[in-house]
Parts: sequence; C-alpha cells; structure tokens
Amino acid sequence: MNTIGQNIRFQREQKGMSQEELALKIRVGTSTIQKYESGQSLPDTQTILKISTALDIPAAELTSRSTVRQLVFPDAELTQLVNEIGVERTKRLLQKIKGYSDDQFLTIMNTLFYEKDLLIEEG
Repeated sequence: MNTIGQNIRFQREQKGMSQEELALKIRVGTSTIQKYESGQSLPDTQTILKISTALDIPAAELTSRSTVRQLVFPDAELTQLVNEIGVERTKRLLQKIKGYSDDQFLTIMNTLFYEKDLLIEEG
C-alpha cells in the first residue's frame, strides 16, 4: 500500500466515514476509493484536493509520510483522544488552551470529565 492510500484510509477512518460515503462526496465510485487505499491506483492532484476537502484536512496530510501512525502517549486515555479527534484538532485545542491559567484549565477539564460521566450514566 502506498503512503497516499494509507493516509486516505487513515484519515477517512478517523472521520468515521465509509468508503462509500467518501466516494459519494468526491463523486467517484466506491471501487475507485478501494483502489486508492490499496495502492492499485494513485489519485491525481485534483482528486487529492477533493478528498482533502471531503475529509476536512489539508491536502498535505494525504501526501505526507508522517500521517500514518498511531500516536502513543504515556496516558492511554490521551492517546485514544488524540487518535479520535486527530492531530490537527489536537494542535488547535492545545494552542487555544496554552494561555489559560492552571485554574481555568482545571475548570475546563473538570467540566469536560463531569459532562462525560453524565453522558455515560444517561446513555
């Protein structure tokens, strides 16, 4: 499998999108997506741009060698969170909160974890 194909699959799965959904969004057949992801075919530049738009990611993330990897942090929950929301969203989140005081940060984290517990109890 080629890097672009691996990246398409990785990013598509990160978004919880099926091959069929991606195919519909970029107006190609599902077999075309299968060929891209398996490395049997390479998308042209225009198609890479369409895929990046459909996945709401920069095109460079599809062509980069470093995109395909599972991120591993010392904390398993943090690893799972980053892998679920993606690297770019995590970067934006961290850039936004790095200016917060410790008290502000703890308030946000407590709110998030409290809400998470409520959702689990209700669900």
